Amino acid sequence: MADVIPPSRRSDPRGDPRSAAPRAAPRGEQLLYLTDEQLRQGIELMFFAYRDFTADPDRILEEFGYGRAHHRALHFIARRPGLTVQGLLDILRVTKQSLNRVLRQLIADSMVESRIGREDRRQRLLTLTPKGAALEARLSEAQRVRVRRAYSEAGGEAVAGFRRVLERMIDGGGMVADGDAREAPAPRPPQAAERRK
Repeated sequence: MADVIPPSRRSDPRGDPRSAAPRAAPRGEQLLYLTDEQLRQGIELMFFAYRDFTADPDRILEEFGYGRAHHRALHFIARRPGLTVQGLLDILRVTKQSLNRVLRQLIADSMVESRIGREDRRQRLLTLTPKGAALEARLSEAQRVRVRRAYSEAGGEAVAGFRRVLERMIDGGGMVADGDAREAPAPRPPQAAERRK
């Protein structure tokens, strides 16, 4: 696989690296006109980043015989205690059958607790048990270490730009739970995250 080198750092065939970068257009404007190759490189980087981002928690999940579906359920239940099953279905966009299989296992293993809703008894409200919260903390800490390092190395402006790109890749309503347009909180600047440790 070829290294992914931004066009501004590639040299021209004559060996002058300065002649490869266009001088007229500002950097932001250059990014509006990406070539197919640059887009492919971005997609490839996303594949590799996702592979490594999930590798650390995958090793932990294996200890319990769980997969990524279990991780996603644990993550969103931790982020929204009392989330309904329907709300989790809306977030994950999976079939009820596949989610029920995951939830049954998490409930049987005392990772998740399911309670009947007070106002609507047809609802099942999901919360993590202390055991489930401990597992979710291990899983998310493995990923936070990686994200914290990348954010710190990239800098605040890059982090803000990365977040905007990700938000624009999510289909409309992709962050909606229980019919309520609740967005995930904005990430703290890397320096603040480092001070908390």
